[in-house]
Amino acid sequence: MSLHEDAARTLKEWSAPDGAQEALRLAYCDHLAARPDGVWRSCADGHITASALVVDPRRGRVLLTHHRKLRMWLQTGGHCEPGDTVLAGAALREAAEESGIAGLTLLPGGPVRLDRHHTPCAWHLDVQYAALAPEGAAEEAGEESLELRWFGWDEVADVADGSVVRLAERTRALL
Repeated sequence: MSLHEDAARTLKEWSAPDGAQEALRLAYCDHLAARPDGVWRSCADGHITASALVVDPRRGRVLLTHHRKLRMWLQTGGHCEPGDTVLAGAALREAAEESGIAGLTLLPGGPVRLDRHHTPCAWHLDVQYAALAPEGAAEEAGEESLELRWFGWDEVADVADGSVVRLAERTRALL
């Protein structure tokens, strides 16, 4: 199965939590149906991206990255790569690369939510997961990050945009 096929299957099977998320799910499915290259950065009409909010539920906190290019506090994530075969794997790969944390696992149940936003390269049709940090996780910033920092659940709204806040709220509700 190709990454494109896995993304289409993942989105087809995902149960959206509300009407707005269902509308995005359908738009993502339409995008993939119309664009064989819809998961790749080269798709100028926009492309599927995969992200993961790294969480430490035992300590009630989330790890955000201060993105080097965008100068914003965000969850880990980004473009799918040629070696990615499943969307969840792309999200987990991005989370491990950007956080430096080994042993992350995705919260069961598939994506947490979807978010469509414009970036300097194109529209990102982001499929957002949650990644659980293992006990004693030690983060290490990668080249895409100015800084990594843990924030309490209630601190996220003070530093991040609405998309990250909604992702944190939905993740917290699922834990």
